Amino acid sequence: MQETPTPSRPRGRGIYLLPNLFTTGGLFAGFYAIIAASQGHYSTACIAVFVAAVLDGLDGRVARLTNTQSEFGVQYDSLADLISFGLAPAMVMYHWSLQTLKYDSITAGKIGWIAAFLYAACAALRLARFNSQVAVVDKRWFIGLASPAAAGLLASAVWTAEELGYSGEQLRYAALAVTVSAALLMVSGLRYSSFKGGPRHDRVPFLAIIAVLVVLVAIAIDPPTVLLAIASLYALSGPVYWVYRKLRRPKGEGTA
Repeated sequence: MQETPTPSRPRGRGIYLLPNLFTTGGLFAGFYAIIAASQGHYSTACIAVFVAAVLDGLDGRVARLTNTQSEFGVQYDSLADLISFGLAPAMVMYHWSLQTLKYDSITAGKIGWIAAFLYAACAALRLARFNSQVAVVDKRWFIGLASPAAAGLLASAVWTAEELGYSGEQLRYAALAVTVSAALLMVSGLRYSSFKGGPRHDRVPFLAIIAVLVVLVAIAIDPPTVLLAIASLYALSGPVYWVYRKLRRPKGEGTA
């Protein structure tokens, strides 16, 4: 008599909680940043934004390593990103500096909260565009400044200013410029390197490892200043690369 093969046990559904727990942790960090900023704990709020960024980078990798990707996880991650990298940085910047524009005039005060809303709205548009184009765009590039990078720019700017003893009121116009610039860069058509998608992206040069170690040591020594420098350079890389492509294009060539 032929023995009936024993069906393989289905994989436990509980494992799908693992990547979503990282996503929930990032969502909590973003929510905590809003609460901390509303209570005047700006440095703590900025650290929470960076914690959210770290957890956001881990959830996708954990899902791939454990083979637990799901459409639910993708949508949940996107909604969490909207809070952590859209609403949270906007509220941190508003509570720290943009709200003080009201001391100049009623109109300036309105411009302050409109700038914060513009950032949050552009983050939502950036995430929606990314989700709709993820299957058709070149994985080597982001189109527009990624929302975690934009959030890092705002958070590191506030954190650095706090560490240097500057108040949000003193830097209110600089804060306004940074907020609006980051918002517009997110919805721009500029290309930003995603640092992935190369033919042998599993291997990196030895010097790259040394460079990463140097950066990590620098961050450990002076976190806000180094993170601000990294975020600023990355934000500027998009416009710089656009100018570089324009200069390299042969004369008479049409716009791509």
